Amino acid sequence: MKDAKSRPITAGGFVDGAPVVFVDIAKQAGLTKFKYKSGSPEKATIIETPGSGVALLDYDNDGWLDIYVLNGSTIPALLGKEPAPRAMLFHNNHDGTFTDVTDKAGVANERWGFGVAVGDYDNDGWPDIYVANYGKNRLYRNNHDGTFTDVAEKAGVALGGWSAGPTWGDYDHDGLLDLFVPGYVKYDPAHPPGEGLPPGACQFRGINVMCGPRGLKGERDHLFHNNGDGTFTDVSEKAGVSDRPGYYGLASVFVDVDDDGWIDLLVANDSTPNYLYKNRHNGTFEDVSYLSGFALSEDGREQASMGIAVGDFNRDGKVDFYVTSFSDDYNTLYMNDGDGNFTDKTYKTGLGDVTIPFLGWGTVALDFDNDGLTDLFVANGHVYPSVDQQDWGTTWLQRPQLFRNLDGKKFVEVPPATESGLAELLAGRGAAVGDLFNDGRMDVVINVMDSSPALMRNVVKNDNHWVAFHLIGGPKSPRDAIGAKVFLTTGSIRQRADVFSGGSYGSNSDQRPHFGLGKSDKIDKIEIHWPSGLKQEVAPPAVDHIYTVVEGKGIVPSP
Repeated sequence: MKDAKSRPITAGGFVDGAPVVFVDIAKQAGLTKFKYKSGSPEKATIIETPGSGVALLDYDNDGWLDIYVLNGSTIPALLGKEPAPRAMLFHNNHDGTFTDVTDKAGVANERWGFGVAVGDYDNDGWPDIYVANYGKNRLYRNNHDGTFTDVAEKAGVALGGWSAGPTWGDYDHDGLLDLFVPGYVKYDPAHPPGEGLPPGACQFRGINVMCGPRGLKGERDHLFHNNGDGTFTDVSEKAGVSDRPGYYGLASVFVDVDDDGWIDLLVANDSTPNYLYKNRHNGTFEDVSYLSGFALSEDGREQASMGIAVGDFNRDGKVDFYVTSFSDDYNTLYMNDGDGNFTDKTYKTGLGDVTIPFLGWGTVALDFDNDGLTDLFVANGHVYPSVDQQDWGTTWLQRPQLFRNLDGKKFVEVPPATESGLAELLAGRGAAVGDLFNDGRMDVVINVMDSSPALMRNVVKNDNHWVAFHLIGGPKSPRDAIGAKVFLTTGSIRQRADVFSGGSYGSNSDQRPHFGLGKSDKIDKIEIHWPSGLKQEVAPPAVDHIYTVVEGKGIVPSP
């Protein structure tokens, strides 16, 4: 490979002496035991290219986030000719290291994993894990003793075919989490796309590449209603979210876009228009994808949408979205107009040209420097290894990108300091954000194609303050409070954070709302809008702590 100064910007542009934001400590933390496997090095068929997600969750309720990393597979494994790779669950040891507890926990998956979403579907106070695979999916029910049981078949959510990034949410206000699972493409390993076609039938910029997704049949999407007895009912058609055109779904998230107290549903579709479904409050949704502005980019194009970051980027109290896309295109910032409709503000905010050479996957909103403005992180990596043999200004391995929010109106890329995490070259895929070390700094874990995960520890040093909340809902809200909104006021600044699952490509982030406070050492007001409809003011606590808040009660001692 060329030296950093002569490489394309996707694998170069490093800045000596720039402030270091992230350091990859995966090796010291014990995560390099995991090796990702996804087909052949050539990535000859479409199933070998998308990669998998990662989840941050506190599976044992000890107050510290653990890491669950999905694995891929191989065509021979799909055909029963060799063992399938394993996912891994890493327990947080509270000292900067993690221990592999996969065997004890029983969550190896051993299927071609793509997406993961965390939600307490049985309201027992312990997080459960849904894994979207090629083939049967998994619903790992938490047994409260460090182990899980796969109940997907019994629950009626195993499906089949090719599922992607799922999301949990209580769309009908019965206090129980429901489940949405997008479908990607129809795929048969015995007869992969392109079989029987002449050489060169599938090309990208004049070179031969794997076929798809364009030209392939899409899998349908599925919405499962929680029956409250451990089973689910497929209500996709009835609810109006079954994806009749067969778009290529990769990521999804339930969140209230119009602040009517009911969660809506967004789906990021690859090479096809995105979906935005508004909740009608009667168990059905209205497809407002085009009317809302979320289906297409500013110039009316469908994009290769991969992941969705959720945040209030301009502090107007409304939720906005950032959607990653393919190289030779830009990732798109959809700003909420205030009524649940969206405008593509990518170029107006400085986020346009800077992402075009990159191919974005996992993306998360985070306040990396705790200045009170929500920033953006993107995991990048190409799908065609052969781009390294071309002079196209892009590469197979790519550095991640971090964008600092300057004032809610402009973003600027944080320079990738030489030898820091932002200068690491990865085939990045899923990404999840969370405070892994309970130090008030948001870290990022990336699932990396054909390698070990990257654990980007946040090492920013400043005097900015912060606060975070672990929400416990009930009795009319889901126990894990998915769907809640937290509004925090310091002086004249009002911030918003949503509790959600999914969003980022195939991944699930820390579900504890985190707020950077800048130099403010005093919180003036905290208001929580619970999924049940209850609006609760909480007595402002001291800064620089993580607090447990119970619906209807307020702050309680943390367990």
